[in-house]
Amino acid sequence: MIRQITLNRLLLFGFYVVFMLLLMSGCAWIPSGDKPAEFLEPPSMEHTLSHTGQNGSYAPARHWPSERWWREFGSSELNGLMDVALKENIGLKVAAARLRQAQAMVRVEGARLLPFLDAQAGLETGRFSENSFNVALRGENFVSAFITPLSLRYQFDFWGKNRAALEAALGEAAAEKAEQAEVLLQLTGAIARSYIHGMALRQQLDLAHDMAKLRRDLLSMDETRLRLGLDSADPVKQATIELEQINKREAGIRDQLDIQRNLLARLIGKGPDATQNLFADTVISPERMRLPTQLPLELLSHRPDLASALHRAEAAAQRVKVAKAGFLPTIDLTAFAGVNALRMTKGASSLANLLLSGSSFSYGIAPGLRLPWFEGGRLRGELSAQRAEYDGAVELYNETLLRAVQEVADSLSRWRETRAILEAHGRLLSAQHENLSLAQVRFRSGLDDRRAMLARRYAVLDQEYALKNLESDQLIAMVDLMEALGGGYVNDLKTTQLKPEQKQSSWLPW
Repeated sequence: MIRQITLNRLLLFGFYVVFMLLLMSGCAWIPSGDKPAEFLEPPSMEHTLSHTGQNGSYAPARHWPSERWWREFGSSELNGLMDVALKENIGLKVAAARLRQAQAMVRVEGARLLPFLDAQAGLETGRFSENSFNVALRGENFVSAFITPLSLRYQFDFWGKNRAALEAALGEAAAEKAEQAEVLLQLTGAIARSYIHGMALRQQLDLAHDMAKLRRDLLSMDETRLRLGLDSADPVKQATIELEQINKREAGIRDQLDIQRNLLARLIGKGPDATQNLFADTVISPERMRLPTQLPLELLSHRPDLASALHRAEAAAQRVKVAKAGFLPTIDLTAFAGVNALRMTKGASSLANLLLSGSSFSYGIAPGLRLPWFEGGRLRGELSAQRAEYDGAVELYNETLLRAVQEVADSLSRWRETRAILEAHGRLLSAQHENLSLAQVRFRSGLDDRRAMLARRYAVLDQEYALKNLESDQLIAMVDLMEALGGGYVNDLKTTQLKPEQKQSSWLPW
């Protein structure tokens, strides 16, 4: 009876201590920080994105660009390069590995919300000291064993600390998934730009070959006139200079063409031999590339870098909650059930039978509470660091938003202007063709010699050479615009006003 009364008093005292600790934790002093950073509102872009200057559209704005946007260029070679890159590119494999790592951390943090169950078993032999407090056991050897098939550990998440850690891990995983989409977008954009540039160089190489042939014909004619005494040596020297200039240009084009082939080989994850036969496909015409009359306004749902930055900010907000929960008590529960027994060495043979007998059954339940009163400023430092990380993540999102808006505006302006330049150059080339036709008529009529007609022909080729640069600029501007608008990436995430400093949830009324 006396033991029962003493046990009851101990239990009452324990509950009283726990209650006072919880009461003190409800009034725990969590230092306040500066005003947290705020998200920028998306700038207005209706005027920038509307009125593309075309009549009609080939796709609804909300579906443009498509997920496989490069197929709109109609190039089988480009499509093949993209298919290989999606499987072999090293950067994509690294991004996929980071995503798997982040998803694994979600499982790690999620496990904290569940009880931990394990089993234990052990065998120990030893000897009691000659100076043991138990006189009967002094100097005796012993053998002990235990089997605990069920051992439980569980931490109560009253303050939402473990839940916030899980939400932070989910945010990081979502950010890694968006960054994987960003890596894919940058890769496909780089491949498309390099291929378009290489295609233009290959066409320019053909034109440079024809221009060199014309220069050789003009040089031959000037040398013939010099031998016949019809002209001086000056035209021959000038024709020689012009021929060497076009030879120099042709060599430079071949060098740039090799650079583009090697670049494409690296981007698709292959060696340089894999792309040596590129640029034999049909020519990509800028005329087939058209914008819809209205472009998408929801930049957040179409830009993977914006989605990643917002997910990072959400994860940082959850880590602020984790740091604040560190000021509050940790309440956990441990329990076990099993058997254990001890025998002197002389009776070790009967240890197994004794261990498995009902009298060896044991169990225990141990609730625990830990309240951090003084840790040398560690908790305040961690909270301050997490608040700074959150502010940095929000400002990074704001910077990414402004950069995204600028990229869209710049790429759309570049597309419009390159299109205007291309149209003007088309009219210039038509005028050069008319001059060539007139020179051919005058040559057939005997009013001009063949040199004048070849000079006009060279002028036409020179303008066609410049046309290839302008066409590639127009196509690359289209690639830039598709990339700036997210390249078909779609995310259902919406901008939310995160509140990492809100009061921690608690089952206590205070």
